[in-house]
Amino acid sequence: MKVKPFLVERFMGEYEHQVEVNIAETCVQPFTLGEFLEFVGEPDFLEKIKDLKLTYGYVEGLPELKEGLSRFYQNIKPENIFVTHGAIDANFQVFYSLVEPGDTVISIFPTYQQLYGVPESFGANVKFWHLYEEKNWMPDLDELNELVDKNTKLIVINSPNNPTGALLDEKMLKGIAEIAEDAGAYVLNDESYRGLYIDPKDQVPSIVDISDRAIATSSFSKPLSLTGLRLGWIATSSEEVAKELTLHRDYTTISISILIEKLAALAVKNAEKIYNRNIKILRTNFKLLEEWIKEEPLIEWVPPKAGTVAFLRYNLEIPSEELAIRLIKEKSTFLVPGSCFGIERHLRIGYGNPTEVMIEGLKRFKEFLRALEAS
Repeated sequence: MKVKPFLVERFMGEYEHQVEVNIAETCVQPFTLGEFLEFVGEPDFLEKIKDLKLTYGYVEGLPELKEGLSRFYQNIKPENIFVTHGAIDANFQVFYSLVEPGDTVISIFPTYQQLYGVPESFGANVKFWHLYEEKNWMPDLDELNELVDKNTKLIVINSPNNPTGALLDEKMLKGIAEIAEDAGAYVLNDESYRGLYIDPKDQVPSIVDISDRAIATSSFSKPLSLTGLRLGWIATSSEEVAKELTLHRDYTTISISILIEKLAALAVKNAEKIYNRNIKILRTNFKLLEEWIKEEPLIEWVPPKAGTVAFLRYNLEIPSEELAIRLIKEKSTFLVPGSCFGIERHLRIGYGNPTEVMIEGLKRFKEFLRALEAS
């Protein structure tokens, strides 16, 4: 199987550990293990489970974890929750279970490259359904209708969106679901940033609570700040999809670490408390970034509606990768170039960092822009 370089992961892997200030991070201020256990009121948790036998655990997933995750949805049974090694594994398992050579897969664009790169590597005919910056990074349903053909197997969306922070509302999600159902296709939403709303009035249901041909993937990395667990999950309202996932995961996963699942179950039990902590961080940093952009003549944006990232447009005649590398070398500050998402003259910034990191990063970025202007 041939795959194309995963641009954002290659760029981050090469540069992010070489800088003093990283304001491209997509997670919300990850906990240390000790901080997490104190935060949820279980400082002695590891002592309590010291007799846990480190066997394979539950092939289908720890029952208490699956039960807890099912409560994030209105209509999903625990048996239709599949625990995975991160959202990246969740997405891969969906493609591995459903996509065959010759299938048409329609993917939102821009988005996380995996969402179209993997089905393409499986021999699918991938078509892009574009988000338009001039329409606040929203797509057009009529355009989606035109992309659908008789071989369409899967419509892939990512909302809240990485890298733009755009959010598809309930009306749009229902429209997508109707098009998928009419085509006999499934719809997959990578919901890794779900729950992190800038304005609480913008909350939307999961795609699996809208359509019985839907699949949602998510992660403990973004909204729950437990990136190091490397844990995610799949939820589906389709019994047919659930059957295929069960069949295929035997070849890729078998089971998740029972120790990691125990920690994850504790997080899910305290999810509301963690979400409240994280939303407070995000809204504080969003306001900081919003004010910074108002005063920065070289930067424009469409303000994100949800998630942890924003896509900044810069008004300079310089390729985004060159700009990002110069920022690293001259200011030891890290942003991701838009070229990693196939769009130039943009940079992705994360605003889930500690606020002091945001302040320092934006200060250095402004100094860098002033120096570019003067050169």
